[in-house]
Parts: sequence; C-alpha cells; structure tokens
Amino acid sequence: MDVGGSSARVGLVVEGRNQLSWARAAVAAVLAAVLAVLAAGCSSGSAPDSRSELHGQKLEVAAVWSGVEQRHFQLVLRAFTRQTGVTVSYTSVGYSVPSFLQARLAAGHPPDVAFLPQPGLLRTYADEHVLVPLGQIAGSAVDDNYDPAWRRLGSVGGTLYGVWFKAANKSLIWYNEGVFERAGVAPPTDMGGLLALERKLASSGSPAFAIGGGDGWTLADWFSNFYLQLAGPARYDLLAAHRIPWTDPSVTATLRLMASVLDPRAIAGGPRAAIRTSYPESVGQTFARRPAAAMVFEGDFVAGVISGETGARLGVDADAFPFPAAGRQAGPMVVAGGDAAVLMRRSPAGEALIRFLAGPQAAAIWAAQGGFISPNTNLGVSVYPDPITRSIASSLLQAGGNFRFSLSDLVPAGFGGTEGHGMRAILQQFLVSRDVSGTAVRLEEAAGKAAGP
Repeated sequence: MDVGGSSARVGLVVEGRNQLSWARAAVAAVLAAVLAVLAAGCSSGSAPDSRSELHGQKLEVAAVWSGVEQRHFQLVLRAFTRQTGVTVSYTSVGYSVPSFLQARLAAGHPPDVAFLPQPGLLRTYADEHVLVPLGQIAGSAVDDNYDPAWRRLGSVGGTLYGVWFKAANKSLIWYNEGVFERAGVAPPTDMGGLLALERKLASSGSPAFAIGGGDGWTLADWFSNFYLQLAGPARYDLLAAHRIPWTDPSVTATLRLMASVLDPRAIAGGPRAAIRTSYPESVGQTFARRPAAAMVFEGDFVAGVISGETGARLGVDADAFPFPAAGRQAGPMVVAGGDAAVLMRRSPAGEALIRFLAGPQAAAIWAAQGGFISPNTNLGVSVYPDPITRSIASSLLQAGGNFRFSLSDLVPAGFGGTEGHGMRAILQQFLVSRDVSGTAVRLEEAAGKAAGP
C-alpha cells in the first residue's frame, strides 16, 4: 500500500502553515458528499429495512471504542435508529474485547452485535459456533461494497461471519509541525534517517516519541511494523502462523532494532512513564500547547484524537509520514488493523444493523467526522474531511500484496489480543528491560501456551 506516493509526507499542507482555505472549502465538500451518499440510499446493497417491522426492537452493540471514537460511532447508531425505529444501547469494552465476550458468552448473554478487532478472534468464535453466518444476511452487500480480500478476512472456511466496518493504516508516524520547524528537521524515509532525526531532536531539547505503552496493543503494532520491514511479508506470515519460533533470528533482530529506536532517551518521561501512558494520552502529549515529544506512532485514527481532543489542526500543526523503511524489502510495507461487525444473537433488528453497516451510508457518517477509514469501495474519498485522511483512505483502497494485519490481530487472542497478557504484556516489560534474548524466549513460551496441545 503506497501511503505517501513519491513524497515522504502523507499530509497536504497548502501554501504553508497559515493557509486554511482548504479547510473552509472542505466543509462544504464533505457535507455535499455525505448527502450524496445518503441520497443514494439502497443503491449499494444497503436497502433500509421497514421501520414498521422493526420499530420497538432493542439491540446491544459492544465494541472497543471510547471517547471521541465512541461519540462518532454513536452518530452511526442514531442514524440507524432514525431509519428503523430500533433502540440501540452501546457498550464500550475497552481493549479487552476477548475477556468481555468470554464472560458474556459464559453467562449465556452475549451482545447482539459485537465488533471484533482481530481476524484471529473472529476465527476462534466461528470455530466455537457462537457467530451467526452472514452470507444470507449481508453477503450481497459485502460483494457489492468490498474488495474480495476483505470478504476473505471476514470468512472462515468460506462462510462469511464478519463485515469489516472500520479499517486502519497502522504504519504512520504523526509529528508536531512546530517542533519539527524549531528543530530544523524533516520527515525521514528510512530507519537510519529516523535514528538521525532522534539525535537532532534530542540536541534541540525534545524527546522524539510519546509512547502510549499503557495500552499494550500499541507496542504490538510497533513490533509488527519493525518485523514486517526487516523480515518481509513471507516471513511475517510464517511467524503469524507460528511456523517459525519467536526465538528465530528475525525476531531477535527486530527486538534489537526496536530497542535502538525506542531508546529511553527518545521517550517522553522514559520507559516506565510510557507504560503508564494510554494511547490517547500519548497523542495529547505530542500535540499539547507545550508538547512533551515531537512524534507519536499509530494509525490513521490518531487524526480523530488530534481533532477532537487537542487544539492542533490537521495539515497545519499536525502531519504524518509513512513508517520508515528498513531492510531490503521491495515496495512499501503496511501494517493494518480493523473492526469487523459480527452477529452473536440472531434477530431481525440485528440482521438489519449488519446490512446497514455493510453499506456506504453508515461509513459516510463517521468518515465525515475524521479519525476513520472505511474499506468500503463505494464510499467516495471526498467524504473524508481533510487531505491527510483522503490520502490515507485512497492508499487503503489501492492496497497491494504488502498489506498485513498486525501480528497481535493474527495470532490466537490469548497470545496477542488481550491487554495485560501474552505479547502485549511481554512487550511492555521489554520497553523497560530491553532484554532481547529473554523477551524472545518469553514470547515463544506464551505463543506455545496459547496454541494449546
């Protein structure tokens, strides 16, 4: 997936920092684009269900989103309620989706619809027969609106179980324009350039990175990007399938690179403070009036936190560049993520919500707010509210063979998908200890345990 084209920058700053004409024009353009999508209605496999048939029914929806993301998703749910008369309650479960769902399944009361952030978790629940097959419910809408690759990611054994409503490019580094200008530095294109950038920032008195290590998934994304860059897609797939051990030389080489880039002196507050810092806090630290760091790593959804929780302006105060290249891999390497809607309790209202989420109408509502990327091919990029997001969304739709989900999303949930356990906890320990060989051994032991006999 080519995020930046020939330029190292993802954003598009028009005629300098103080030029905001694109923003004013974008407001009208976004409103027109959203209205066009909504007017199109059922033309893309998302025909509205009869309000008279569904009015008064109730649904519970569970997902990871909180804060700004929760507010934006609830705009989608309210639109569904207006269209169908279904009352929807939303439960934010944080970054422990597997634990939450396991407890609710054990109690015999799962949510009607859940969003799964890992293909590995979707496969697990499909194998346990706790998901409703979606082929007859939303198969045609998925075929109409998605590239076949996304249908395959939502299927197990050829049966569709999930609709990928939200996607993410997790190979982005966001930076504070003001800090970069004062330090006289520019975005790097390779790992050597990134290390040199860190040294220049340190000499100017600014730590390179704010790290949201309190949320272990961010460290798993760091590792996944380093590994994909160094080892390449083929070896990445072998490690995800545990066909090579986590003590393999490619893993230890990746851990050494990660320790080098995330040197304690490059981290705002140091490693121990970083593992007590949440992902949203790390974004806030980077784009505060008095920034604690110059950069923060994470996906396109960082834009939503910047716009919703800081005073920084995208394309003026905040911009992004692709994760720097390493090794000798051909072409850009991109780590991705996403959230798939699954039906856990069958009902007419639940089926209607799945169909709604599979169409461009639902995606357009959140896309217009920012901090959201949809893999829906019938959602025009003009809906996105800023040039940065439009660039990232375009690159997602053009993704090639170097697109991979984060390793934590591909491995069994007990190893990669649960906060405070497995890969996420081990990498939190590694950020502090920097123990390469010991960390590799612990990762292999945890991977073996999660795989079972």
